[in-house]
Amino acid sequence: MRVDLAENEPNGTVVALGDQDATALAGVRLVDVQPSGVGRWRLVPVVNRVGAVRVGHLDVVVHPKASFASVLFMLGFARDPGFVPHEVSGSEADDLWSAVGETLARLADRALRRGVLQGYVTREESLAVLRGRMRVADQIATRPGMLLPLEVTFDEYEADIAENKILRAALHRASLVPRLPGGIRARLMHLAGRLDGVSPLVPGAPLPAWSPSRANQRYQPALRLAELVLRAIGLSTSAGGAPVAAFVVDMAVVFEDFVTTALRESLAVLSPLGQTKGQYRSWLDQNSLVRIKPDVVHMVRGAPWLVFDAKYKLGYQDGGYPTADVYQVHAYCTALGLGRGYLVYAGSRAHGAAPVVHRVRNTEIDVVQWPLDVAVVPAMLIRQISELATAALRGSL
Repeated sequence: MRVDLAENEPNGTVVALGDQDATALAGVRLVDVQPSGVGRWRLVPVVNRVGAVRVGHLDVVVHPKASFASVLFMLGFARDPGFVPHEVSGSEADDLWSAVGETLARLADRALRRGVLQGYVTREESLAVLRGRMRVADQIATRPGMLLPLEVTFDEYEADIAENKILRAALHRASLVPRLPGGIRARLMHLAGRLDGVSPLVPGAPLPAWSPSRANQRYQPALRLAELVLRAIGLSTSAGGAPVAAFVVDMAVVFEDFVTTALRESLAVLSPLGQTKGQYRSWLDQNSLVRIKPDVVHMVRGAPWLVFDAKYKLGYQDGGYPTADVYQVHAYCTALGLGRGYLVYAGSRAHGAAPVVHRVRNTEIDVVQWPLDVAVVPAMLIRQISELATAALRGSL
């Protein structure tokens, strides 16, 4: 059985569900699971949470304002601005599991097309012959007075490197998620098979570190998504033994992180002499007792020049937004000595909303309510951020 819900849907829906499966579903925190009679439960989306969960034979999908492809893009871009729009599949069906699996398979196939990447791996072993360099301290500590075997350290050129470990683990995990079309699952398993011999990652351990370089350039798009898959997709079992698969994200965090990173990238091009800071820390009062922390502040010559605050909220029916957000940005402008601040909201342009300037009475301060349409394709998301950065710089002159 499949249940489809809209993001932040207030009433949810009622389903028949066993107690153990209900407990497992509640633990994922995609939906609130509320009793609604014997063996029946009301599922209400947790505020700003989107994604998909499968518990036993029940699939629950909470659809975001944006497409799942755009959500994947915002997640990837916030972590690494090198994650470009065309790297994310725009699945027609907009099914989360299919979008993840199809995109990872496509990027991994491109990464492995010229063969499996190899690199130098440092090994520490006990050998009968000297190879590399001897670890004298270890030799004395473990084999005092013995000549053989030797404790040595050497570099081996092989495929068992961080990049391949991450990619193999992500392909394997993505192949296990529910509701994947058979063709996509087969592609993922085939690609994972090409990395046989690469060491599996230790469950629960931090992902191995890798650094972008010319050598791994063809791997980088696949690695960005692979890391996202490993961090976001959870596979487990319920207390009753039912399989549980989950991909759940907090859209408020995703949106704010994406806006911060995208503004930083745009302003670096448009205002190269400036510096853009996320989660900028300052004080509201002269005694430095009341902390403020705007999402984005652009600095010029060491002084605040622009201030932005990102809010993933729905507007009211009359087209307005919570007034507390306007108060907040007004306070930021006052404390930072700025004449204009920007409230960046999600999901409004699709309904015809346009930027609105609010002049605060008896002041020279403008608060600009700037809606972004998150329902558009990823390339348009970046274009909208560029438009915002351009308008903000012009308004600050």
